[in-house]
Amino acid sequence: MKPASPARRAFVLAAVCLAALCMPLSFTGPAIAIPAIAADLHGTPLALAWITNAFMLIFGGCLMVAGALADRYGRKRVFLLGMSVFSAAALALSAAPGILWLDVLRAVQGLGCAMALSSGLAALAQEFDGQSRARAFSLIGTAFGVGLAFGPFMAGTLITHTGWRAIFIATAVAGLAALLAAARAMRESRDPQAQGVDWPGALTFTGALSLFTYGLLQAPNSGWGSAASMGLLGGAALLLAAFIRVERRAAQPMLDLSLFRLPAFAGVQLLAAAPAFSFVVLLVLLPARFIGIEGYSALEAGRMMIALSAPMLVLPVLAGMAAQRIDAAHICACGLLLAAGGLLWLSSCAPGQSPASLLGPLLLIGCGISLPWGLMDGLAISVVPVERAGMAAGIFNTTRVAGEGLALAIVSALLGTFTVAALGGAGIAGVGTAQAAHAGPFLALGELRHAATLLPQAGTAELAQAYGNAFRHLLYVLASITTASALLILAFLRHPAPAATDTAALPACDAPS
Repeated sequence: MKPASPARRAFVLAAVCLAALCMPLSFTGPAIAIPAIAADLHGTPLALAWITNAFMLIFGGCLMVAGALADRYGRKRVFLLGMSVFSAAALALSAAPGILWLDVLRAVQGLGCAMALSSGLAALAQEFDGQSRARAFSLIGTAFGVGLAFGPFMAGTLITHTGWRAIFIATAVAGLAALLAAARAMRESRDPQAQGVDWPGALTFTGALSLFTYGLLQAPNSGWGSAASMGLLGGAALLLAAFIRVERRAAQPMLDLSLFRLPAFAGVQLLAAAPAFSFVVLLVLLPARFIGIEGYSALEAGRMMIALSAPMLVLPVLAGMAAQRIDAAHICACGLLLAAGGLLWLSSCAPGQSPASLLGPLLLIGCGISLPWGLMDGLAISVVPVERAGMAAGIFNTTRVAGEGLALAIVSALLGTFTVAALGGAGIAGVGTAQAAHAGPFLALGELRHAATLLPQAGTAELAQAYGNAFRHLLYVLASITTASALLILAFLRHPAPAATDTAALPACDAPS
């Protein structure tokens, strides 16, 4: 094979960077747009929650399968197919006539993103080696950070000037640009040792995730002890048990469960999921609060979100430099503890306070979570034997993205439950249990006006106060989870790794949060 020309490799890198940029834009943009979508298309709280969760669920559930398909059938082929599916779904989303279509197309978009990102990163590893590979993957991480930092602002600008549908048109344009660049420059590559896809494992894994997510999202409305909730959560438990049984018996399992016997490997999986509860969920919850409860415009909300995400552009690189002198486990644990402190600080900021009062806690959370963010991918591979590094990276990315989807479902369910409880305990005359259960999920999504319509006896100030109480209690829970994660990660990662790898050549960021 002829050596790759610099121009052609630059096009390949641009294509994968654009694909990496599409993922955070597809996550943060719709989060800002949910209030506008609700005003235009209406829909139940459950249907509106699936706008975000459908994308994250399918994206996380299909990453490992997409990677296996790319290794077997060709990285370029799967990348082009994935970007085609992603872009077509984005264009269809811009014309979606109702919430149901929006939810279904978001799931399709998540599938396309999983195919493109897993195959694109594998293709990039074929084009670059040594220090050039490290620089290429650092650019992928930068593209992802740019999407996180400026996605909400871009979405707010588009919503303010052209409407929420323009968000999906913008991501479709980015996807088509990546498609054209890859079609021109990317070379086909395969893994000659690739095995068949573990379809029983993939189906039981995705099924368990889907049932568990659906059960969590509808529980605040139907009740945690209802037949629907118990049936969905019980079904998820059965599918999870089936998945474990399948993986133990499979000759080529999708998930090598024996890796979890390594304490350091288990600690890295916990590290993959920890940012979801301290950072990722805020990318969805805070825009709903800013726009729906506090009355900011979409553009103003997007500007405020920059304080949370902007540290991601700089601090991960600095953390990587610091890791040459300081143990990575200590950096990660300190970062999570800083994020927990920021969450507690944010809990003292009730709705209605000045925007300036929020900047400090948002910056502290963003700075705290940026420290482990730049080290996670290297740790994911360094804690396993060299010959199992590929599977370790796949498990890590699946844990990270699937963990983000589950965290969103868990936190949405908790906020809905806390909001219903706050309405019931607010002492508002004439508000019964049934009314609170009906209005609470809308209020938890930031639909203050809709909740006020359902509870005409309550003033907007009383509803905002009830939401503030619920949000404060949720932040206490998130801070507790983040603190516990920091301590557990520190304990697990103290165990020595079984093998070392050259972390200089590892990707800085393989996938979202």
